[in-house]
Amino acid sequence: MTVIPKTHPRAESLLIRERLVKGFEEGLVAKEGLLAQGRGEAFDYLLGEQTNEAARRAIRAAAAQILLADRPVISVNGNISALVPESIVKLANKSNGRLEVNLFYADRQRRQAIIKTLQKNGGGEILGSNNGDEGDDAFSSKKLDGVDSARRFVDSEGIFAADVVVVPLEDGDRTAALRRMGKTVITFDLNPLSRTAQTANITIVDNVTRAVELLIDKVAELSESSKSSLQEIVKSFDNKENLQECVKQIKDNLEERGAGIAQDS
Repeated sequence: MTVIPKTHPRAESLLIRERLVKGFEEGLVAKEGLLAQGRGEAFDYLLGEQTNEAARRAIRAAAAQILLADRPVISVNGNISALVPESIVKLANKSNGRLEVNLFYADRQRRQAIIKTLQKNGGGEILGSNNGDEGDDAFSSKKLDGVDSARRFVDSEGIFAADVVVVPLEDGDRTAALRRMGKTVITFDLNPLSRTAQTANITIVDNVTRAVELLIDKVAELSESSKSSLQEIVKSFDNKENLQECVKQIKDNLEERGAGIAQDS
């Protein structure tokens, strides 16, 4: 990996890029995942590259929802396994959730590399070991109606049976399909205007490399709360309102930066 000076003004962003490139070289990340990272990074820049209050509210609601779940499942793709493998395993352990590998660009070798990485970072049984890799009848997978990509295959003991699904870096089609099945969907999405962000029950508009650790901490903090208290936290959260605030944050940041340019000219 390239040595990045800690004094570099874009050090954190560059380190994340390096992590993705390393994940690509190790067979975890699809080349398309590198492009997706660039899009997310652009929105992170517009949001000020920090966890704002709207994101913190969403994290609190997500933690409460996860603790209320009977069968929480966390969906993992290549980018997540490259960026935050240890943290995503920790989140599953803290929330009594299960991990399932689910890929848009399905590939048996890449799937197995992701599973190996998760297990190396403390993950036990990883679901979705070969969902759909050999065709529609392979494994004990189920198919999601209305999804045409390889992500339509989900583990019958995992996402298919879950009541709450955490889907970091998701695509909108599967989020919509999960909602139609009556599942509660929690997502991390830096683009508050995306289909995923608009469709999920709870959208954490923040960089997953920051937000997942905050979510782990919040799960621990709320773990002793009563069921009624957790239900009130979820009930009081308005995802649409929260997304509107994130859009306003981007607008305000752009206006502030624009004003700064005008003053310097």
